[in-house]
Amino acid sequence: MIFSRIYRIRLWSAALLLLTGSPLLAAPSAVLSVQTATPQTLSWQVSEASNGAIAAWQEAIVAAEIGGLAIVDLAVDVGTTVRRGQRLLLLSQESIKAARSQQQANVAKAKAGYEEALANAKRAQAVSGSGALSEQQITQYLLAEKSGKAALLAAEAALQAEEVRLKQTEITAADDGIISARSATLGSVVQPGGELLRLLRQNRLEWRAELTAEQLLTVQAGQSARLSLADGRTLEGTVRVIAPTLDSSSRKAIAYIDLPKESPARAGMFAQGEIIIGQKPALTVPQSAIVLRDGNRYLFTVPGNENSGLHSVDQLKITTGRHLGDRVEVLSGLAESARLVVSGGAFLKQGDRVQLTNDQAQGSKP
Repeated sequence: MIFSRIYRIRLWSAALLLLTGSPLLAAPSAVLSVQTATPQTLSWQVSEASNGAIAAWQEAIVAAEIGGLAIVDLAVDVGTTVRRGQRLLLLSQESIKAARSQQQANVAKAKAGYEEALANAKRAQAVSGSGALSEQQITQYLLAEKSGKAALLAAEAALQAEEVRLKQTEITAADDGIISARSATLGSVVQPGGELLRLLRQNRLEWRAELTAEQLLTVQAGQSARLSLADGRTLEGTVRVIAPTLDSSSRKAIAYIDLPKESPARAGMFAQGEIIIGQKPALTVPQSAIVLRDGNRYLFTVPGNENSGLHSVDQLKITTGRHLGDRVEVLSGLAESARLVVSGGAFLKQGDRVQLTNDQAQGSKP
């Protein structure tokens, strides 16, 4: 059996000698045919990631200014779009109209009394000095005229107050917007200052992005923002104002970002996004060139400038940063002049020999 094994080994060696000209080793062959590309330096946006709630820009509280009256007409509901000055609710008017009629009668009575007193005062002034009336009587007529005028003004003021109360029975919208909440019900008796409706002013929403102290130093009013909703849709916004102080418990500040009026966002949603703070150069490579192994990221490079023949690849450990499309930023571990294996790196290891098919001077742009 030992001689049989030796014989087979000799036959294998003889065959290898005939094929390669070497008694022990065959000529090396390429593991893989690959394409290469050089890194690209691109100008990419620099952003600060954040998250926060979507809320109403302002909510107006609709309340009654008078109390003790029942709601007789409720013209809107949650979700109703309203215009400034549009009637929202109507309160019972019978008692106020009756009080107004009474004050109108009081005005008429006071006006008649004032006209009589005015006529007496004029006659008293006409005979003054003739001895027809004593000075005391003349003074009484003149004072009666002033008293009658004061009584008329008081009656007119009372009538005006009833007119105001009557107008307050018709509750109107203070601004354009949409009804976001309703606590009023038909027939209920209202109290002064009690909330009846809530109005989302001008249908404007804002994203309240939470910022750390470090982010607060870079974010400014007027910068653009981009946020993602729960269904994957994105919204563009603009930083309107930044809170001047940080919250004492969370140690974060709020950036108030205006959102488009016709957006699918709703108040109360939670969103993640970023605030664009500028542009910064980035050394980028194709996503397909990066190999993930043992929790680290690697690139395979081909040394030299030759585009034919066999080449041994080098494995480089890199640190990555931003992502945009099919491009990835490399923060460290890569030279700008390096030639990268664009794809197939998962099948390679340090020192493997590859055959170049065609070299791409620049990788595909994102």
